[in-house]
Amino acid sequence: MSFDVIGCQLLHFGPHKAIPNRITGAVRVRIRETFLCNRTEYSLDLKVKADCGSVPHEQVRTALLSHAAHQLNKLKARHTDKLPAAAE
Repeated sequence: MSFDVIGCQLLHFGPHKAIPNRITGAVRVRIRETFLCNRTEYSLDLKVKADCGSVPHEQVRTALLSHAAHQLNKLKARHTDKLPAAAE
């Protein structure tokens, strides 16, 4: 089983309505997954957040994309093949 990220795009972001210094947004991620010789491509829209306050646009973008990468790493860890450990 393979799980590959094809692309990543920041859709939108803005300040949180209730929490000061928090930015929320959405990131669209294109995924290619191969399972039992079947290849599937799909997109995921991830909700992202960052507590970065008032910083330049590039830093906000980087913080939100890094939050999306963290979510994808957790998802990928759940989908990778786990080989059984040999008994000692």
